[in-house]
Amino acid sequence: MKSGVVAIIGRANVGKSTLLNNLVGEKVAIVSPVPQTTRNQIRAILNEKRGQIVFLDTPGMHVSKHALDRAMISAINNSLAGVDVVLHLVDATEHVGEEEAMVIERLSDCRAPIILGLNKIDCAPKHIQDYLDAWQKKLGKDLSNATDRVMPVPLSALTGTNIDRLLDELFARLPEGEPLYPSDILTDFPRQLTIQDIVREKLLAYVREEIPFSLGIYAEEIADRSEKLTYVKALILVERDSQKKIVIGKNGELLKKAGEAARKDMEDIYGKKFYLDLWVKVDEDWKENSEQLKRMGYI
Repeated sequence: MKSGVVAIIGRANVGKSTLLNNLVGEKVAIVSPVPQTTRNQIRAILNEKRGQIVFLDTPGMHVSKHALDRAMISAINNSLAGVDVVLHLVDATEHVGEEEAMVIERLSDCRAPIILGLNKIDCAPKHIQDYLDAWQKKLGKDLSNATDRVMPVPLSALTGTNIDRLLDELFARLPEGEPLYPSDILTDFPRQLTIQDIVREKLLAYVREEIPFSLGIYAEEIADRSEKLTYVKALILVERDSQKKIVIGKNGELLKKAGEAARKDMEDIYGKKFYLDLWVKVDEDWKENSEQLKRMGYI
């Protein structure tokens, strides 16, 4: 049997969470068209006849500005320590950007073998060669002669195209060994962080574009009132009064819709009823507040 850890690395919004959910066949990471939706390192487990893969879905690589951003970059760096394979996922429909250069530079010193996942081949991927060229320039040789170091795999995280081939390449590079987790565990992502991510995902589906980077969720209280009901009190942190009004919506309609959608997701995941109590709070410095970031699970 093969068993090991695979870190999924890439800049923001290249489809890492979509790919992770597709690989394990369950929703374990929030998915949104808004960049930087993944703020924590999510661990998901795939079990099959060949063995077990523990996937790490990391925050998108980006230029650091706040304590929150620095925590996200730290999560990326920590995920590379001791992994068996790195999956460098890129959006082949977009140009190679500054963040991509950061990823390649960071991964060039990594000892683990690298799979270059050329994502979104279902959407006219005209920049595949640009990513191949970027890696070839860094390595100083053609990728056809560097398959032991970097192996390109075109794929679609959304449609599942070439996912089987991707798994073949990953398993081929994993060491032999016993499973790291019991076979009935899908993720070890804490319940608090899962709940926070679900609420944030639903809000991102409704709020305007200027809100997401200023939006934080803190599950202040999670209490199992009975075997069938869990109470959750969650704070939605924004930086300005104007953002609070947007999140709440006219007559509270936006907050109500997002809350209902989040509650349904929680009930589907945990198989029990949830009472979700949402509060919106203005805290202009929450992204620089280390104690608050610790409570939210980012540090």
